[in-house]
Amino acid sequence: MTPPPTAQPPKDTVKQPPKDTTGLPPKDTVKQPPVEVPLPAPASFIVEAVNTNGPNITQYLLYLPDGYNVDESYKWPVVIYLHGQAGIGTDISVLKNSSLPRMVNGQPFVMIAPQCRTSWWNMDALELFYKAVISKYRVDPNRIYLAGASMGGMQTWDWAMLHPERFAALVPVAGRGNVKLAINIKNIPVWAFHSTNDEVVGVAGSRDMIKALRDLGGPNIKYTEYATGGHDAWTRAFTTAELYTWLLAQKK
Repeated sequence: MTPPPTAQPPKDTVKQPPKDTTGLPPKDTVKQPPVEVPLPAPASFIVEAVNTNGPNITQYLLYLPDGYNVDESYKWPVVIYLHGQAGIGTDISVLKNSSLPRMVNGQPFVMIAPQCRTSWWNMDALELFYKAVISKYRVDPNRIYLAGASMGGMQTWDWAMLHPERFAALVPVAGRGNVKLAINIKNIPVWAFHSTNDEVVGVAGSRDMIKALRDLGGPNIKYTEYATGGHDAWTRAFTTAELYTWLLAQKK
């Protein structure tokens, strides 16, 4: 039987039928050993409190690049990173050892990673968080990027489609979005990542969004699909040197 059109991978991906397990919130678990890739030394972080008028977000990890305190006139690019379900709770130290925070050391941008304390990201809390932190640090308003993995990858799609004016580029990993709203971000550069054999969030989640954006004529849409790796597409994604070169070149 021929798979439906929305399940076909974009041209630059491996052509294998997807396994889609949509419907349930993802759990950041992997049923096979993660792919081993070289990692940088762990970064140093600051834990900051933030008021978002509720319990959903009350604190975040802050990474400041070397040189941030040297030139007080320079406006830095910033990446807002949204974690997956394994990061939910009040122990923010768990964020330091996974995904982008684990890979960020040495990168020339500010990274801000809020912690979700409840069952899912709350859009109102994220908006209040955004306004609080962007005004607090010396960041370039034309180079604000949004990235996320798993639950955070889904929220990356959702937040950007609701507020496309906020972001200069998106990096959703192992997520899925509403293709009916893809038109809202057709002009935002996107580089998405997913594994073909992801049994937690089916690969169709990324394939369908990428196809929708390309069908809309999105001018800067990139997609990397790994043949193996299970749900953990983020380790290889955030250790891809080319990703950061591409990301930092994007401006509103």
